[in-house]
Amino acid sequence: MTERLPLSSHARAILALGLPLVGSHLAQMALHVTDTVLMGWYGVNELAAVVLGASSFFVVFIFGSGFAQAIMPMVASALGRGDEAQVRRDTRMGLWLSIGFGLMTYPLFWWAKAIFLTLGQAEVVAGLAQDFLRIAGLGMIPALLVMGLKSYLAALERTQVVLWVTLTGVLVNLVVGWALIFGHGPFPQMGVRGAALASVLVQGLTCGAMAVYAAWLPDLRRFHLFQRFWRPDWHAMGLVFRLGWPIGVTGLAESGLFQASALMMGWIGTVELAAHGIAMEVAALAFMVHLGLSNAATVRAGRAEGSGDAQGLRDGARVAIGLSVLFGLCMITVFLLLPQPIILLFLDEAKPEAAGIVAFGTALLAMAALFQMADAMQVMALGLLRGIRDTRVPMIAAAISYWLIGIPAAYLLAFRAGLGGQGLWLGLTVGLVCAAASMMWRFWARAPKPR
Repeated sequence: MTERLPLSSHARAILALGLPLVGSHLAQMALHVTDTVLMGWYGVNELAAVVLGASSFFVVFIFGSGFAQAIMPMVASALGRGDEAQVRRDTRMGLWLSIGFGLMTYPLFWWAKAIFLTLGQAEVVAGLAQDFLRIAGLGMIPALLVMGLKSYLAALERTQVVLWVTLTGVLVNLVVGWALIFGHGPFPQMGVRGAALASVLVQGLTCGAMAVYAAWLPDLRRFHLFQRFWRPDWHAMGLVFRLGWPIGVTGLAESGLFQASALMMGWIGTVELAAHGIAMEVAALAFMVHLGLSNAATVRAGRAEGSGDAQGLRDGARVAIGLSVLFGLCMITVFLLLPQPIILLFLDEAKPEAAGIVAFGTALLAMAALFQMADAMQVMALGLLRGIRDTRVPMIAAAISYWLIGIPAAYLLAFRAGLGGQGLWLGLTVGLVCAAASMMWRFWARAPKPR
């Protein structure tokens, strides 16, 4: 029988594992922000093209990353069982599936202009976005491999290196992007192509650094991760595929929810859409903390499930949920007490439209306080369910909650009930609450019970 750990030990373990992951998620956000800022300095059409291209790349990446994310709970469970050979097999097959997905998606990027024109985009922007994606698309495979290696290292509780490699990538992207976009030093001015090339270089370097660390760190050599990498394990591949594709679909459904919310807010007005964008950015920053804690919960739950420690699994889940709730309450306090200073971080107060954005954004941040708590609970439930390798039913629950409840509720409250932007956010919150409630119920129903 496994000795029961005190809750404080669970808390320390989750924070030690989760805080570096929080930092790496925030650094990943900074990576995208630097591209946007640099292109904003370069030109309006170029900025629009990179935003269009990068958002399209991200949608494809989100779907494909399901296989890479599946590595985390599978490796954690194998470690819990003491099966080091399965650690290697599961990781390899996750990386194989990531490579295969990246190869299949590149034609979409090569002929992106025709797709964008069909969707009603301006020809100049569509052409520039295709120029961006033809280069950036080469980074899909290394980006997915980075995600897979992050999952592998996180499952081994080696999250510090994930943080430092990601931070280094942000700095390299800033310097190389600045040089290639504007043509500084010996480099030619490349515009959107420069932004794409910088992104590919950073993904390649990050992938290489993590692969070297995973292969040659003395404590990790015993896993022989890349030994006979070409050798298939069809059983392990099937397991990763079955666990991974629902993760990808769930991520796609959630990202689509927020894209749809931006579209509906645009129907209300330009000022409202600008305020919505700021509120979403602030909520996304808070979400990165919850996501890091959720990743840590996945690893801890997977380890406990693999070792047969039902009590440890349930205790760890309670602690992870408690930590996420505690941070969520802190964010509610900040959003309610300091809305204007937060919004003004994103605005030039001298602009004539700033006052309207601040006023509307203040109202939205009050809604965002509730929204981020609901979002925290649903992402924590997803993380715990992934830890016990349950992804298909959560995918269905998420899709129903987001698209059959959240979007209709947002539309009805915003436009039929006349609540405008606040009604839209309230509707989204209703969808997230339904997702959180259904998935939390499923976790506690499915989690093994102590004997």
